[in-house]
Amino acid sequence: MKRLPQIALLPDGKRLHLQDGPIDLIIEAKGRDADVSAAYRAAADRFTGLLDELCMELAELRSAARPDHCALMGVVARRMHAAVAPFAADCFITPMAAVAGSVAEEILHAMLQAAALERAYVNNGGDIALHLGVGEQFTVGLMDRPDRHGVMHTISVDAEMPVRGIATSGRHGRSFSLGIADAVTVLARTASQADAAATVIANAVDLPGHPAILRVPASELQPDSDLGVRLVTRDVGALGEHEIEQALEAGVAQARMLLTSGLIEGAALRLLGETRIVGATGLAAPASHAFQGPTINNMLQA
Repeated sequence: MKRLPQIALLPDGKRLHLQDGPIDLIIEAKGRDADVSAAYRAAADRFTGLLDELCMELAELRSAARPDHCALMGVVARRMHAAVAPFAADCFITPMAAVAGSVAEEILHAMLQAAALERAYVNNGGDIALHLGVGEQFTVGLMDRPDRHGVMHTISVDAEMPVRGIATSGRHGRSFSLGIADAVTVLARTASQADAAATVIANAVDLPGHPAILRVPASELQPDSDLGVRLVTRDVGALGEHEIEQALEAGVAQARMLLTSGLIEGAALRLLGETRIVGATGLAAPASHAFQGPTINNMLQA
């Protein structure tokens, strides 16, 4: 029997809210009224039961991914594995590192199968799948960290750009991080790819063994964490300017490798008030004007 998620239009009458357990989506579509309605119905239909599908394979999804083999059966589960597989040979990573982006991607796919839309986005806790028709643009505001206010940068994505996924990871998110980044936001061709890459880059922003960094086993904080006894960051004390630079440069080096290999289109890395940008002409200076589209206000390793 399928689960019955919460499904409702938001008070503005334009955006759809879908929530089931830990999955919380904000969706907006642009097009003819009939097409938008059809797309929203398709999103709700596909969303119903999706969490149950993932739970059926949860043990495998929480296991270390293999770069050359996937035993998963579900469409979303296999997408999650495909997104993390490029990293699996070099580091510990599970398909859960791409769950938020993969879910957003699946819901957007269902919408586009049902209707012709000019523009649409599915925002899953800050990990966003995009559709942009000819001439369309999407601008998103990036927060310094989810527990503070103020736009750090804006990202403008044009239809001509290959970017169709945006994701953010960091130690302040709902999931755990092995690194110390406040936020790493990635632009990629798909939301699932962006999600996985953001996790990897955020983990790379680090100062291993530094006494000012408090780390605890993930399993002590969440017994069923896919990270097991691996140490995750809980607090970062005072760091010198050169230490902040060192940690950010480690992340930048990782981001540049992924950019060169075609796995990402760009990234913004943030640590203790300092920002580094890799690639992506869509990343602009701090915004002082209004912006369209959602604010990334929930950083999620996922």
